[in-house]
Amino acid sequence: MEKIDFVMIWVDGNDPEWQKEKNLYDSSNEKGDNTIIRYRSWDNLQYWFRGVEKFAPWVNQIHFVTWGHLPPWLNKDNPKLHIVNHKDYIPSQYLPTFNANTIELNLHRIKGLSEQFVYFNDDMFVTAPVTPEHFFKNGHPMDTYGLDCIYFGKKSAGFFNGNDIEIINTHFNKNQVFKTNVRRKWFSLKNGTKRVIKTTALNMWPWFPGIYYNHLPSNFLKSTFEKVWELEEETLDLTCKDKFRTKSNCNQWLMKFWQLCEGEAIPRSVKIGRCFHIKDKIFDEMLDAISTGKHKLICVNDTIGTSNFDLQKQQVIDAFEKLLPEKSSFEI
Repeated sequence: MEKIDFVMIWVDGNDPEWQKEKNLYDSSNEKGDNTIIRYRSWDNLQYWFRGVEKFAPWVNQIHFVTWGHLPPWLNKDNPKLHIVNHKDYIPSQYLPTFNANTIELNLHRIKGLSEQFVYFNDDMFVTAPVTPEHFFKNGHPMDTYGLDCIYFGKKSAGFFNGNDIEIINTHFNKNQVFKTNVRRKWFSLKNGTKRVIKTTALNMWPWFPGIYYNHLPSNFLKSTFEKVWELEEETLDLTCKDKFRTKSNCNQWLMKFWQLCEGEAIPRSVKIGRCFHIKDKIFDEMLDAISTGKHKLICVNDTIGTSNFDLQKQQVIDAFEKLLPEKSSFEI
């Protein structure tokens, strides 16, 4: 079996040195996304490591990407841990950066990264036992296929999605993709009935109107990043030069969409996980899902709908503590 690495990016928004450097560039941030939800901490990072160690002990290596700060409880000597500073892999002309898109689009440059890797945001957790086959099978990433519409709402990621799809339509002819044996993957029931119905409805368009993105850990081939950078270096370079997330950016979804259009990915059951966008009406349901390990993968996504951050943060911590009370070997 080929090695599978996990990659996770993290920022400590409370670090005064990080804030000092960021503030040097804030004055020029006229078009970028600098909202508090991009940087504030839920103080639950230790549960990410506990979940990985308990439920995915087979992982080859964890590449923990940070600006330079580290949580005080982290066991830096854990043999599976590779601490990666931005300056260790992001080209110097893009640094410093406060743009998650820049941090993500250069992941393939991490020294020692395996060809197969799973990328996590710091709000995505493993909360039940998983096997390597949940992420890769015979060298192919597991993923969900589906056409979708792009929503360009305020503070949404629709702009990145749209920019990604523009590139996809430049390099892939949708009708040609759907004429190949890849077609069966787009209509596999493993993608979920809703996805198949929407794909069927949107299939009348001769181009890709959008591609479904499930806000869960992403399974990538390093070679996909290398290929897209070779073909679209100018576009990716422009994104990486922005210090903050900007509407003109593309993002790492481009790599996911590319793998889908190539037919590189294998359809995976949508029941593997769920993303909870933190809003009051589903908050209790999310807490129950965390504490019981209802899903194998879960995303606890911060939003502007988070009404009482301090209280809700503690409730999330309490829920994780019920599921994962024991320290991992990644903790001192």
